[in-house]
Amino acid sequence: MSEVNGLLRAARERTRSPSAPGESMSRAELADAVCEWLWQTTQTQYELDGHYIAKLERGAVRWPGAPYRAGLRHVLKVASDNELGFIPPGAAPPIEPDLTSCSTIGLEDDLVDAGDESVSLLTLAEESNLGELTVEQMHADLHRVAQTYLRVPTKPLFLRTRGIRDRAFKLLSGRQQPAQTRDLYAAAGWSLTLLAWMSVDLGRPDIAESHTRTAWACAESADHDDLRAWVRAAQHTAAFWQDDFGKAAVFAADGLRFARGSSKTFLAAAHAVDLARAGQFGPARQALELAKSAEFEAGTNELGGPLLCSPERAEAIWSDAHLWLGEAAVTAEHADRSVRLFEAAAHAQRNYGSERMVRLQQVKARLELGELDGAVEALDAVLPTAPEFRVRPLIQRISEVAAQTRTPRYLGEAKARAMHETIREFVRRPATTRPTR
Repeated sequence: MSEVNGLLRAARERTRSPSAPGESMSRAELADAVCEWLWQTTQTQYELDGHYIAKLERGAVRWPGAPYRAGLRHVLKVASDNELGFIPPGAAPPIEPDLTSCSTIGLEDDLVDAGDESVSLLTLAEESNLGELTVEQMHADLHRVAQTYLRVPTKPLFLRTRGIRDRAFKLLSGRQQPAQTRDLYAAAGWSLTLLAWMSVDLGRPDIAESHTRTAWACAESADHDDLRAWVRAAQHTAAFWQDDFGKAAVFAADGLRFARGSSKTFLAAAHAVDLARAGQFGPARQALELAKSAEFEAGTNELGGPLLCSPERAEAIWSDAHLWLGEAAVTAEHADRSVRLFEAAAHAQRNYGSERMVRLQQVKARLELGELDGAVEALDAVLPTAPEFRVRPLIQRISEVAAQTRTPRYLGEAKARAMHETIREFVRRPATTRPTR
C-alpha cells in the first residue's frame, strides 16, 4: 500500500484559494494554477487535473514528471522536490507525522475526491462527453466575463476567456449529440468574439482578426445568427481601429443580415459611422436615419458588456457619426443624452468603457463649438480612469482631443494648452495624471 504524501497536502492546504477567501487551495485550483504557469512559461498545454493531484497526495505517484514538479514547486512556493514529498524511484520516502488520530481517517481522501468528481461528472451526462449543465456553465462563465469587462483588470478575464475557448474545443474533439455540438461551437464562438474585442482594446486589432475568422467558422457550424452578427461587429471594430473604414462598413452591413436584438442597434449605428468616416456622407446620412428609426430591442440571453448595445451606447455611436458629418451641435446633444443615460443606469449594467468614450465625444463637440470650459469639464471626468482601464481606443480618442487643442483656434488659449499637457501626462505617465482644474 502506498504511503500518503502528507507534505504535498500540507503545502497545498497552507496555500490560499484564489476564489474562496479564507479557504485553502483546492486540488482542482492547484492543478489549474500549475497548468496556467506551464502555459505561460512553455506555451505548452498540459492536462493536469484535480484527480492527478489526489493521486500525488495519496502517494500513488511519488515522482511526477519534471514539468509538473516544476509547476508545483512554483505554485506552492518551495525550493526542492523533497519539500513536497517527491522522491525518485528506489529512494526511501521521507518521514512524515502520524495522522492516525484524525477523526476522518480513511475518509478524508474520499470526501475530497467526491467533491471533485461531482464537478467532473457533469461531462459524463447523457452518454456524451458533456451534459446540459456543462454547456450552461460555460455560457454562464462567458456572461460573467462580458459583464465584468472593463470593471476588473483585463488580464485575468482574458485568461479565463481563453480557457473557455480551449475547453470548448477540447470537448468538441469528444462525442456528443448534434444539438450539443452546436452549443459547444456557440460557446467557442462567443469566447473567440470576446477575445477579439479584448485584443482590439489591448492595441492588437490585427490579432483580433485571427480570432474572428475562427469565430465566424464556429458561428457557421452552430448556425447561430446572433453570434454571426456579433462576430461581424467584432470584425467591424478591428477594421475601424485600423482606420480601414471601408472594410469596417462592409462588415457592419453584412452583419445586419443576421442581426436581431441589440446587435442590430449596434451594427446599424456603426455602419453610419463607417460611411461618414469613409467620406460617403450621403449614404452615411441615410444609414444614420435608418439606425435612429429602428426601435431598440434587447435580445434574449445577450452576454452584456461589449456585446450589448444599450440605448445610451447607441446614442454615443450616433454622436460620432454626426461629428464626422460636421454637425457638432447635434453631436453634443446625443453625447449629453448618452452620458445622462449612463449615469442613470444600474451599476451592474453600466458600460464604463463606452461611457468614457462618449465623454470624449462631449469634449470634441465642445471644442468644435468653441465651448472651452465645457470641454475642460467633460475631459476632467475621464482623467481619473485607472491605468488598467486605459484601453487603446481610449488612448487613440483622447489623442484626437489633444490634436484639437493645438489647432489655430486654440493656440493662444491657456486652458487649451493645459488640456494638451494633461493629455500628454495621461498617455505617457498614467499614474500621475490629475484633473485640469
